[in-house]
Amino acid sequence: MTATPILVGISQLEQREQDPFAAAEPLALMAAAARAAAQDSGNEALLAQATSVRVVRGIWPYKNPAQTLKSELGLDKADTWLTPYGGNMVQSLVNRSALDIQNGTHNVILITGAECGASQARARRADKKLRWEPGSGEPDHLLDAEVPMSNEAEMSIGLRAPIQMYPIFENAERFERGESIPDHAKRISQLWARFSAVASNNPHAWLRDAKTAEEIRTPGGANRPVSFPYPKFMNSNSNVDQGAALIMTSAEHARACGIPEDKWVYLWSGTDAHDTYFVSHRDKLNASPAIRIAGNRALELAGVEASDLDMVDLYSCFPIAVQVAARELGLDETRQLTVTGGLTWAGGPLNNYVMHSIARTAELLREQRNATGLVTANGGFLTKHAFGVYSAQPPAKPYQHANVQDEVDALPTTELAENYSGEALIESYSVMYGADGVDTGFLACKTPAGQRCWAAVSDKDVLQAMTEEEYCGRSASVSGGSARIS
Repeated sequence: MTATPILVGISQLEQREQDPFAAAEPLALMAAAARAAAQDSGNEALLAQATSVRVVRGIWPYKNPAQTLKSELGLDKADTWLTPYGGNMVQSLVNRSALDIQNGTHNVILITGAECGASQARARRADKKLRWEPGSGEPDHLLDAEVPMSNEAEMSIGLRAPIQMYPIFENAERFERGESIPDHAKRISQLWARFSAVASNNPHAWLRDAKTAEEIRTPGGANRPVSFPYPKFMNSNSNVDQGAALIMTSAEHARACGIPEDKWVYLWSGTDAHDTYFVSHRDKLNASPAIRIAGNRALELAGVEASDLDMVDLYSCFPIAVQVAARELGLDETRQLTVTGGLTWAGGPLNNYVMHSIARTAELLREQRNATGLVTANGGFLTKHAFGVYSAQPPAKPYQHANVQDEVDALPTTELAENYSGEALIESYSVMYGADGVDTGFLACKTPAGQRCWAAVSDKDVLQAMTEEEYCGRSASVSGGSARIS
């Protein structure tokens, strides 16, 4: 008989200490979150039974944070885990943990993570260094290997950051929809305003003052332009100090421990897959076969139609991530697509955001006991994906998991034309802003042979025009990683 994996303990913590040297560091937030999750379960003694401590990697120096937590929490028999970087890793870790509960490898698993981006930012502004001790040793298990998300062709022109790449996807979306630049800005600002409205009612959100669509799309003041077409209010907000924890066990063990059933949230299904690791090889810049195949497989395994979902949290680092996921999953873009408010408003603690979205989903499912919820997770440049379907009701069949990578890998990709010189057609682009306005542009182009090449643009007049006129579909002369646009 297989065990039935469930969530029984959840917690979300934040700190708003203005002095970064008085603030708790991420490890302290994780320990506090673990204790809060145990208290939430209704049986604080459950934490002492954990035989696995699993930490989502963050922007901190710790080598084996799970070992420190294991000692701090008195979990002598627990093994230690650490994930690679990636916003998908929380859901992937939950998927793996559900399988480990199901097959009896573990009875109780603690999952936690935290970031202190706000404290780090304050320390940088003071030109001081936070002294978080890295510790020593290696975890017993790594969830997966670190894989580069950028290749030499992309990095050679300086294209290596999410704030540079996601706008390329966004502008490709605008061009495919045939929208004008103003109409496109209006639509995606309305999408983000709906997310802001959700955050205003989420007690765990970092920013709870709802913004209007006009405020979101209009650069100025706190909403400086970052990368066309995104001002700051359309970017993930990593300047947060937030931590979270989940405690997983089986329904059978929870019953034996006397944990009330109104705390139980079942995992119905989970899936994982990734698109091409390098954007250079994507078939389309505003599509995700991995979301389409893995996301819909998660729904299929759970026996749920997308239209029947009562709540959804689509990963929301930038507006394009939500648009692509909604389309690939068959969700109406105008419906509520977040339970937290998203990474701009609820808070974007880098790789750990999805722990907050799972915790919030579980919190709402405890209140709406007949509802079902979908959580999606995204890492890299719309690259790595994981999905989970949850409910307070037991599933019709045991927890189902699938890795559908073979199906994704069988689909068409695009060849990269390295060191290309010649005429090319602009697929999409982004324009980065500096302190004095437009600064650098990046072009994704197609050669006459259908290969993809990359180029940078530095002419300020051209860059300004790229923010005011449609440049997708225009011709460019590419040479040595630079472009001249006709």
